[in-house]
Amino acid sequence: MNVRKSPWWVGLLAWSCAIVLFFPIFWIAVTAFKTEHQAYVPSLFFLPTLDTFREVLERSSYLSFVKNSVIVALGSTLLSLVLAVPAAYSMAFFPTGRTQKLLLWMLSTKMMPAVGVLVPIYLLAKNSGMLDSVTGLLIIYTLINLPIAVWMAFTYFNDVPKEILEAARIDGANAWQEMIYLLLPTAMPGLASTALLLIILAWNEAFWSLNLTSVNAAPLTVFIASYSNPEGLFWAKLSAASLLAIAPIMALGWLAQKQLVRGLTFGAVK
Repeated sequence: MNVRKSPWWVGLLAWSCAIVLFFPIFWIAVTAFKTEHQAYVPSLFFLPTLDTFREVLERSSYLSFVKNSVIVALGSTLLSLVLAVPAAYSMAFFPTGRTQKLLLWMLSTKMMPAVGVLVPIYLLAKNSGMLDSVTGLLIIYTLINLPIAVWMAFTYFNDVPKEILEAARIDGANAWQEMIYLLLPTAMPGLASTALLLIILAWNEAFWSLNLTSVNAAPLTVFIASYSNPEGLFWAKLSAASLLAIAPIMALGWLAQKQLVRGLTFGAVK
C-alpha cells in the first residue's frame, strides 16, 4: 500500500501556524517570571523570579475568584446540557417544518454583538437583585452558550441510527428509557466534547463578568483585569495571573484531547 506524502510546504505552513498561535502563551509565560521592571523590556535573557506569582497568590481574595470561576463554569455547563439535550432530542427525532429555521435562529443569536444587549441585561440583573451574584452570572453564561450546546447535541443525535430507537420502541421503551439507556450512552463521546467546549467558553468569558460583577461574584477574568487600572498596567502580575487562570484549562484540554477529537468527529464516518 502506497502512502502519499504531503508536500514539504504543508508541514512548514502547519508549524508556522502553530508557532504563531502558541507565541502569545509563550510570551505570557516568559513575562510571568519577570519583575515589573523587567517586564517592560522585551528580552528572553533575564533572571527568573517567582516573586510575581507569590504576590498574586497572596492576595486575600484570590481563592474567591477561583471558586466563582469553578462554580460558574461547571454550573453553566451542567445547566446548558440539561436544557440542550431534551431540546436536541425533540428536534432530531421529532422534526417539524420549522426545525431548521429554529436552529438557524438560535445560532444567529451568537452573531449579535454582546454590547448591543448589555444595557437591558444589566437593568434586568439589577432589578431582579442578581447583579454581582453567582446565580446571575451562571444564568447569563448558560444562555449565551445554550445555542452552541443545542446545535452540537442535535448534530450528534442526528447521527445516531434511527433503527436503534425504533427497535427500542417495538420492545416497549418509552421516551425517557430511550434517552437514558440508548441515546445518551451512544452519543456520550459527542456530549463529553460539548461539555468540554462549554467549560472552556465559560471559563474564558470576560465581557459579561467585567460588566455584571465587581466583588462578590467576580471570576478569574475580573481578577486578571484588576492589574490594569488607573494606577498603571502591571505587565508581570497581569501575565502571572493570566498564566494561573489558563493553566487549568490548558491541562484539561491536553488530558482530554483524544476525547475532544473523538467527540467532534462523532458520526463523521458511517
